[in-house]
Amino acid sequence: MSLTAALLTRGPGSNRTAGPAALVHRNYTVFRRGWALFLTGFLEPVFYLFSIGVGVGAMVGGFQIGGREVGYTDFVAPAMLATAAMNGAVMDSTFNVFFKLKFQKTYDAVLATPMGPRDVARGEIAWAVIRGGVYSAGFLLVMVAMGLVGSWWAVLALPAAVLTGFAFAAVGMALTTFMRSWQDFEYIQLAIMPMFLFSATFFPVTTYDGVWRWVVEVSPLYRAVVLVRELCTGLLTVDSAVSVVYLAVTGAVGSVVATRRLGRLLLT
Repeated sequence: MSLTAALLTRGPGSNRTAGPAALVHRNYTVFRRGWALFLTGFLEPVFYLFSIGVGVGAMVGGFQIGGREVGYTDFVAPAMLATAAMNGAVMDSTFNVFFKLKFQKTYDAVLATPMGPRDVARGEIAWAVIRGGVYSAGFLLVMVAMGLVGSWWAVLALPAAVLTGFAFAAVGMALTTFMRSWQDFEYIQLAIMPMFLFSATFFPVTTYDGVWRWVVEVSPLYRAVVLVRELCTGLLTVDSAVSVVYLAVTGAVGSVVATRRLGRLLLT
């Protein structure tokens, strides 16, 4: 506990805290020894891209987006980029946070320093965003190497992926504070898998009718997919602006809830 507390202060003799950056540095130090595990969330969307985007794409045509024909691989790749951001953010903000909160008691050591629950929330969300951003950057390089980037607007795809990571990290951490056991994480998987499969990742949202289309369009991964896909193809519409606002507000609300819940759990 004393070692952790030492890592969370600015330096010898200092009474000021390093704030959220200290938690980010701690997580970096831990994952530096297990970098192979760090890559797991990045490889999944890459495999989907090659198996479905490239494999299935060779047997089917493309889709009309904004009045322009887009090949199937070009259609799927941006969705996998958004998924990479989601994977990185969710992994850290749910399972890892729960372990540190309930079993490792890392945050008890944090509170032994001048840091508080707000610093914990900001630090863990920041680290989850960084992890999602690293996955997204790597996946974007794969897309560039495969010639799947069709517009200079794609330079904003990485910031869009980081925004996606922020939204999922904040909401994921907020939900984790309500979890009581590992079994509760089945609900996380129950939400993530349908979003991944049906958020216009592999086929257009126009496939759905009525209320089902509305359900898809209000999901956070759909908003992320729309934003990244329009940036990568250069076919921008008002949906991109809607997605930016949606993801930013979602992340802000999740951050507030996570901070308040951590305060109740750690200080009572």
